[in-house]
Amino acid sequence: MIRTVQLLRYLSDAPLRRRVTAATNKVESFNRFSQWIGFGNRGVIADNDPVEQEKAMKFNALLTNAVIFHNALDIAEIARQLLEEGWTIDPEDLAHISPYLTEHINRFGEDSTHELGIQPEAYDPKLDVDFTPLREQDPAAAGFGQAA
Repeated sequence: MIRTVQLLRYLSDAPLRRRVTAATNKVESFNRFSQWIGFGNRGVIADNDPVEQEKAMKFNALLTNAVIFHNALDIAEIARQLLEEGWTIDPEDLAHISPYLTEHINRFGEDSTHELGIQPEAYDPKLDVDFTPLREQDPAAAGFGQAA
């Protein structure tokens, strides 16, 4: 009965369908990105040992999340530079930027060791963009992470 009610709600509620579609697209984008990161052996885990399979999956998840974090830092840095130059950043435009970028990643080449001793700058999480208008536009999005 719960499934039927949810299905009927889904069919009759166009904003709900848009949110579900958007969330599904994000998940599919993440899965494609994760597969792109874990390109070795065409994504097939050939080992029959469950421990080794779990290690391979966790390593791929760790690597995927590290690249996403790095991309998010790069996006935030570019947004900061644009703000410093006097550009106005619309939070809605910024919300559409995906961290699943691959064009700048060279999976097959250039192993440089001269950068090993370089200390990275401290991460600054502050970004002067007000996202509250996005939250106010769609009040249902505030509870989107909760079960219906």
